[in-house]
Amino acid sequence: MSRIQANILLLLAGAMWGMGFVAQSTAMDAIGPFLFIGLRFAIACISMLPFAIWESRASTARLAPRDWRNFGLIGLLLLTGMAAQQIGLLTTTVTNSGFLTGLYVVMVPFLVVLLFRQWPHRVVWPAALSALAGIWLLSGAGEVSLQPGDWLTILCALFWALQVIMIARSATHTGRPVTLAVTQFGITAVLALAIALVMEPFDLSAIRAALPEILYAGIFSGGIAFTLQVVGQRYTTAPQAAIFMSTEAVFAALFGALFLGERLPSTGFAGCALIFAAILAVEIVPALRPARRAVP
Repeated sequence: MSRIQANILLLLAGAMWGMGFVAQSTAMDAIGPFLFIGLRFAIACISMLPFAIWESRASTARLAPRDWRNFGLIGLLLLTGMAAQQIGLLTTTVTNSGFLTGLYVVMVPFLVVLLFRQWPHRVVWPAALSALAGIWLLSGAGEVSLQPGDWLTILCALFWALQVIMIARSATHTGRPVTLAVTQFGITAVLALAIALVMEPFDLSAIRAALPEILYAGIFSGGIAFTLQVVGQRYTTAPQAAIFMSTEAVFAALFGALFLGERLPSTGFAGCALIFAAILAVEIVPALRPARRAVP
């Protein structure tokens, strides 16, 4: 798979996640955040399990214990990031959540340098700032008044950044991206459902009321989108992947306006232009000028 094809997969994942913000927000009218997370990723795990089994049978190499430990750590990062984002949506808007989650775009290259002393291509830095500025314009270009849910969403962005980096380091050399995806889904589902059974009411009628959102978030923005992320990251770098996935903010604002009545501000088109300028930059410039050092 070429890098362009991989980045298209990441763009599709961003679109599915953008729509997923709407499902995440409206589902909590009926059920609690951990029950939603648990059911969502249980469905994601079940829907993608046949593909993981096929991948396992087709693979000639066995996964080492270290690989399974890394897969487990990625699952814990997914759970903590999802929990922070989902609980945050109780006291913040879909648009704010999309903007603050997008902070991981600038966190990823900084964390790669801090943790592994590996430098991305120079174009990543201005592109990441351009993407973040675009997300800010999409949110209205005003002062962000931080509520408790907003702080939780910033914490979510940190976990997302770490998850993106860990996937880049694990999916590339194992050659088992779907197995990785299903493992993280299973860990997230089991732990979230265990927490929900202790902390949240379990009402079948409420689950039925939220079933459309659960199914969309489970199959599309869960199973398919996160698997596209893992597959795509095998063929591109973590900082570039973060920029492409930042388009979820564009789609979150678009779908928030369409389905929740959250109006896209007049600066929204400028924000979209900045994000897509960042995408074009990380696609075109590295092809013209090689990176100083590769990033996992």
